[in-house]
Amino acid sequence: QVEESGGGSVQAGGSLRLSCAASGFNSHYYTVGWFRQAPGKEREGVSCINENDGWIHYADSVKGRFTISRDNAKNTVYLQMNNLQPEDTGVYYCAADSPAYYRCPGQVSRGGYWGQGAQVTVSS
Repeated sequence: QVEESGGGSVQAGGSLRLSCAASGFNSHYYTVGWFRQAPGKEREGVSCINENDGWIHYADSVKGRFTISRDNAKNTVYLQMNNLQPEDTGVYYCAADSPAYYRCPGQVSRGGYWGQGAQVTVSS
């Protein structure tokens, strides 16, 4: 399973770091993605990283502001979010899946692991 942490409320221009802690599998060998869902909108991909720190992808809306990274010793993937804007508000989800089924920036399969979500609120 995976579990997100690090959400919260900040003012525009502020920063947050989300963590996606994996348990029961070695996330270094999995594709891990961050997704978000704003109220009334569909879930969208934010960033993802292929296994073994391969290909990294960012949505155009977050390029230059968000950074995805891994700490293999902690079996954790991070999403550093800088210069947050009100449009970044939403519930952020972490997902991990075997690279056999999920290649960044593709879709997570039904067998993938999803976290419960972390709320990020950015006020203007």
